[in-house]
Amino acid sequence: MASQLDLAKQLLCRAADDEAAAKALLHVGAVTDVIVGFHAQQGVEKSIKAVLAANGVDFPFSHDIGRLAALASKAGHPLPNALHSADELSAYAGALRYEPDDPESVDRETGLRWATTAVTWAQAQIEDAEERAAANDEAAD
Repeated sequence: MASQLDLAKQLLCRAADDEAAAKALLHVGAVTDVIVGFHAQQGVEKSIKAVLAANGVDFPFSHDIGRLAALASKAGHPLPNALHSADELSAYAGALRYEPDDPESVDRETGLRWATTAVTWAQAQIEDAEERAAANDEAAD
């Protein structure tokens, strides 16, 4: 069975994949804002879930960035201020597959910036969790 830290690393890897997809598609005119927004949303969502997993916090099956951010904050891992409005991306999670109308557009570059910020934040949080785990292992020996 994989550890919470292993799950966190897997989620972070997937978040980075979504960030890379949003970046690659950013200036492709044939790709709609919904697709870029979806990948940006996924990058932010998976980054938050990675931080939660790294810190042993159970999280719901939810695409709601605001809800996940509140859970992270309550657990002592608030999102950086640069992600203050990133919950605007939540509409892109379901809209791509379930809604008949596109959500109001978040600027592509803003969405990508939020995804990049979230991935960078999550990487640092996971590194901290790894260091704490290593220190705990040393102390136990």
